[in-house]
Amino acid sequence: MTASKTKPMTCEISLEEVGGRTLRVARWRLDKPSEHPPILFFNGIGANIEAVAPLAEKLTERGFIMFDMPGTGESPDPTVPYSPFTMAWTAARVLDRFGIAVADVMGVSWGGAMAQHFALQHPRRTRRLVLAATTPGMLMVPGDLAAIGKMGNVRRYTDAKYMNEHFATLYGGLTKNPGAKAQHIGRLKPPSPRGYVYQLLAMLGWTSLPALPFLTRQTLVMMGGDDKVVPVINGRILAGLIPNSRLEVLPDAGHLFLLTHPEETTALLREFLNAPDTEKEARRAA
Repeated sequence: MTASKTKPMTCEISLEEVGGRTLRVARWRLDKPSEHPPILFFNGIGANIEAVAPLAEKLTERGFIMFDMPGTGESPDPTVPYSPFTMAWTAARVLDRFGIAVADVMGVSWGGAMAQHFALQHPRRTRRLVLAATTPGMLMVPGDLAAIGKMGNVRRYTDAKYMNEHFATLYGGLTKNPGAKAQHIGRLKPPSPRGYVYQLLAMLGWTSLPALPFLTRQTLVMMGGDDKVVPVINGRILAGLIPNSRLEVLPDAGHLFLLTHPEETTALLREFLNAPDTEKEARRAA
């Protein structure tokens, strides 16, 4: 894929040996004083750090940490398949590596499932939870079959012409920034075939549905009203089953609303994440 010009990232990036895996980890502002815990971010399937860097760079008041999944971006291929349990454990080791005891956990699409699993597996390390354009796993309401087929095609990472032709089908919604589509395409780096297949296999048969009533962290569910891949009904299911949750729908937004609607997205995130701790959150932090 031919990369278009994009702004350089203002973060620290390193390859880290964590839990028996080598992962490419990016950190924004972890060395800066902040009133807020950092965000631990789980990306969408096949997506590299650069794809979501604009979001990390907008949230200037807090730290932000994320990593390329094995076989995506510049993380080496996994040698054996992994599961949500093992990857949530690995993510906790990443937090340990950088001295982070508690984080606000966020995920988009495939990464939203990982974020749910992390919060269930490591509740004491999760302050608040943000789920964007995601589902409760295999027990989901599917989107448009054409969009799902194109989303599962690795050509969206390797073929700029294919991505350009099918951008609206894949991501839906209105792109308010005229250059956003070209910039997004330019930031993508294709996953390895093994990395992509292992990400698909990781969620095979996984669902959070029975466990959602026990997910007690305050949760913001964000959905795009024009998302052809993950229909809004999935967000309603999540918000309906997670006790301390609220649903926000961006009416004209598609699957990529974190990037196509940056002002609305960051405003919602700030309102939710920067709000004072509740009594329960304060007691847990004490």
